Amino acid sequence: MSAPDDRLLRKDKRTVFAAWAALTAATVLAWLLTPGESQTATTLGNELVAAIVVIGLVKCRLIIRYFMEVRHAPRWLRHATDGWLAVLWLTLLVIYLV
Repeated sequence: MSAPDDRLLRKDKRTVFAAWAALTAATVLAWLLTPGESQTATTLGNELVAAIVVIGLVKCRLIIRYFMEVRHAPRWLRHATDGWLAVLWLTLLVIYLV
């Protein structure tokens, strides 16, 4: 393996580790945003749901990009997965809020 390959591999490992750390932080944030079972309903119900749905969208995008290797895929596939995620999560949000 040559030196440029080593640099790319190290960069890839750092990128995947950063994605993993962001996923972990997003999971903890979503967990902290959810009201506990013992708490009464909050006045921020719909806003809270929207925030958690957006966090879910970001987490799915990170998983698809960095752990399913779509970041190295052709541009059309990256855009297709982004479009699919947007439609899916927007549909889920609309179903919940309506």
